[in-house]
Amino acid sequence: MLNGKIIGRVLGILLILEGICMLTIIPVSLYYAEGDFLPVVISTFITLAVGVLMSQLFRDHNSTIGKREGYLIVTGSWLIFSLFGSLPFTIGNAIPSYTDAFFETISGFTTTGASILTDPESMSHGLLYWRSMTQWLGGMGIIVLSLAILPILKIGSMQLFSAEVPGPTPDKLHPKIRETAKRLWLIYLGFTLTEALLLKLGGMSFFDAICHSFTTMATGGYSTKTASIAAFNTPYIHYVITVFMVIAGTNFSLAYFGLHGRFRKIFTNEEFLFYISLLLAFIIGVTAVLYFSQGHPLEESFRNAAFQVVSIVTTTGYATSDYCSWGPFLILVIFILMFTGGSAGSTGGGIKMVRLLLLAKNSRQELSRLIHPNAVIPVRLNHKVVPQNMLYNVLAFIVFYFLITGISAMIISAMGYDLASSFSSVAATLGNIGPGLGEVGPTMNYAHFPDFGKWFLSFLMLLGRLELFTVLVLLTRWFYKN
Repeated sequence: MLNGKIIGRVLGILLILEGICMLTIIPVSLYYAEGDFLPVVISTFITLAVGVLMSQLFRDHNSTIGKREGYLIVTGSWLIFSLFGSLPFTIGNAIPSYTDAFFETISGFTTTGASILTDPESMSHGLLYWRSMTQWLGGMGIIVLSLAILPILKIGSMQLFSAEVPGPTPDKLHPKIRETAKRLWLIYLGFTLTEALLLKLGGMSFFDAICHSFTTMATGGYSTKTASIAAFNTPYIHYVITVFMVIAGTNFSLAYFGLHGRFRKIFTNEEFLFYISLLLAFIIGVTAVLYFSQGHPLEESFRNAAFQVVSIVTTTGYATSDYCSWGPFLILVIFILMFTGGSAGSTGGGIKMVRLLLLAKNSRQELSRLIHPNAVIPVRLNHKVVPQNMLYNVLAFIVFYFLITGISAMIISAMGYDLASSFSSVAATLGNIGPGLGEVGPTMNYAHFPDFGKWFLSFLMLLGRLELFTVLVLLTRWFYKN
């Protein structure tokens, strides 16, 4: 039987945590004095009040968190964070439509970066800060943050951690999940502050440096500028952000090993080598096309190629140029890259490098078995045999991913959109990338979608961020049977 009280209790406590995070908007609102102070205070009060009420209402509970409770808590936490996180936008009338406000907020928390805003500069600094912070909180994960600071979640923490952390299997840096969560968040915070400092040294304002560091390390892609990173026409800033996007798309466990001088762990990791090799191959290829075929200057070709390839692969979604103007061949390349994703254990979305690597290894082994049908040829990753159930999980994930992409593209096309816009809007939201092609390209946005389209794409964002199965299992009848 589902333990409903512990689910309600935990969700209430998580709402309190969100309310505390909202409090950090107040100093920004007071400093810039742009009229968003009262809406922020009201939103914070509502969020805290509902959180306290829920936590007290379900105070008498059985503290056991099983797998089913874990899936419901994780999915529920992302939904309630988005529902209440949209209040500052709607109460302040910055985004009058609640559908639009919810779309913008869940796009933030899932680090998708798909926006309905046509002019972000017109929004107050306080709300732009909150918009960026939603991505930063969602990047490492709401539950991972909660595990790091909330003792109540110590029971059943592995179920919660496994249901939220991206990748086929979660990496543990410490036998205790809470200690692992703390270390991941400290690394995340350290990289964020380092990038903010470097961006400030490059000429960004302190506010822009903080906001862009939030959204870079989260691989979210929200910018304070309509033109995204192209608004900062400085090679230094472009290169700094490119480097930190690469870091954000790398497994944070490897960053932990690197900070402790265990570099062998990094350079012998097959997923990392595959990730870097793929980036370099596509950067060199795109640079060559831009330079030789389109006549762009060499440095500019390399910079734009590196930035856009890394931005799409890591699912950050920033833009320094309109890649839809690069010609049919490179547009196809960008579309293919939308189905890659960062490393497992990173803040990147998408299918993930480790799944693509395991798919390639398993396919190669299947060819070998055709020639040697009686041979036992296991798939290995980092010199360890990959369990068969993990391979089945990877294959099922990829099948579901493309099946959902196809069905969803049909639904979007039924709303009157062309194939490029339909497929890329689905790929960009399910993969948590943000911008796509056609009517959702890097110079466009999602404001033109009907309300149903926005809610449907919001569901795809949640589905992609929680890696399909955590959400899909909730839609089955047998999940709720004893």
